[in-house]
Amino acid sequence: MPFTDRSVIITGAGKGIGRATAILLAQRGARVTAISRTQSDLDSLDARAIVADLADPAAARDAMARAGTCDFLVNCAGTNVLEGLLDLTDAGYDAVMNINLRSALICAQEFARARIARGGGGAIVNVTSIAGHRGFTDHVAYAASKAGLEGATRVMARELGPHGIRAVAIAPTVTLTELAAAAWSAPAKRDPMMARHPMGRFAEAEDVARAIALLLSDDAGLITGAVLPLDGGFLAV
Repeated sequence: MPFTDRSVIITGAGKGIGRATAILLAQRGARVTAISRTQSDLDSLDARAIVADLADPAAARDAMARAGTCDFLVNCAGTNVLEGLLDLTDAGYDAVMNINLRSALICAQEFARARIARGGGGAIVNVTSIAGHRGFTDHVAYAASKAGLEGATRVMARELGPHGIRAVAIAPTVTLTELAAAAWSAPAKRDPMMARHPMGRFAEAEDVARAIALLLSDDAGLITGAVLPLDGGFLAV
């Protein structure tokens, strides 16, 4: 689907899935507002750039105010701190939750308020993870943040549906980004995980970007409150 004359805000657009999504939607004609912590990551994108640290609630609200009213929001900003339950620190928990969950809720709130003021309509895609569905070692805060965002997505769908705003989540498997490389580079951890994928591969960022585009499109006009696993069959095994 072309996105000509459509506008989209993408958080975490500097790297990984967010960057791939910004590139794809711009290629399909969308006017992209890209939010990231690092200016240099945004310089090469065909997008309006907003530099903000979304871990700061005030900065997140300011970034959304600067972005203005758009048709779509993709909550892609994410981070991870590799800690298990027995090693979990306050700093690690806060770092993950502030970006993965709280900033997504703030951005969704500000997006929805702006859309409703304009008469409603539009869509939100929250990027979660299969870590919210299966227990992975050293991912305790990350798993909690992603499962929490999926629960919040269902609430968004219920509350925003009457305003014509859809809210969906996409839960990718291991996606070959810089963040995933740190968690899954060791063969002892990577190989058993790969063996559980019937399709025989992990995801590329572009795989996720294309699925996000589908969920934003008019072809997905009745899909809301759902979580789409993009996992090569991992959760089916």
